[in-house]
Amino acid sequence: MHPQLSDKRIVCREFIQALDACHVNNWARLTGGCNQEKDSLNKCLRKERVERSTRNRTQAKEKRLKTEQAWKELHQDD
Repeated sequence: MHPQLSDKRIVCREFIQALDACHVNNWARLTGGCNQEKDSLNKCLRKERVERSTRNRTQAKEKRLKTEQAWKELHQDD
């Protein structure tokens, strides 16, 4: 199971529900009948992860710029 599925803010809820509904039928689950649902879920989770990584990267750059500016101001008085 994907670690993102245990997150409190559940993303891709409709894909998760579709995969769970498909897994009710053990025969479909064991013979690859749920592969399309699983692929759709993987694509959705990947998209969410890429968006989250982009947000985190942007925030880290902003934080680094603030830190560098603070150090410049601190050493400017020397």
